[in-house]
Amino acid sequence: MNGKTIQAIVEDVLIELVQHTAPNEVPISVSARHCHLKHTDLESLFGKGYELSKKNELSQPGQFAANETVTLIGPRGSIESVRILGPLRNQSQVEISKTDSIKLGVDPPLRESGDIKGSAPITLLGPKGSLYLVEGLIVAKAHIHMSPQEAMKLNVSNGEYVRVKVENERPITFDKVLIRVSPDYIVDMHIDTDEANSGLVKTGQRGTVSKEDEVW
Repeated sequence: MNGKTIQAIVEDVLIELVQHTAPNEVPISVSARHCHLKHTDLESLFGKGYELSKKNELSQPGQFAANETVTLIGPRGSIESVRILGPLRNQSQVEISKTDSIKLGVDPPLRESGDIKGSAPITLLGPKGSLYLVEGLIVAKAHIHMSPQEAMKLNVSNGEYVRVKVENERPITFDKVLIRVSPDYIVDMHIDTDEANSGLVKTGQRGTVSKEDEVW
């Protein structure tokens, strides 16, 4: 089974899930610590001419978890086996949880993915070398990817913040969840491991979206 076939299956499953949710519900994925790399930084860590190899597809079309991992090194400690996500980007970025930052001894800001200007520094170690990023380390804001059609159905727009309530054995409401809209996206909410643990949320669960000024 080739990569395109697998991706098509993933997209069909996600669309099927969306079609069977309530109009204001979204599926949730728990995002563990990971990094995105630009080409030159990948070569610094893995060697000249190196290319990422695909481990598995992710929920968003064209994105994948690579087989390759790196070690994060901070002033207080290190974290091994941090997954690289592909494809390569124009700038390198590392996303961790607040708990991870305590272990590393760093202080990353809470940011939207891609907003790394003035963010925290971090050292990455690969099999062929190390790399010091002057900026690029963040704690990612909880966000929801969605297509323009999904945004219209939920009556939200790109850059807007909403609330998402998850009903389970430890009910929790996530405030200030960022909406990210693109024709390339499939609806999926991303939270980090700290957020997931606080509400016993697992990948595949669903949350109910509401406007921040609405009353439950």
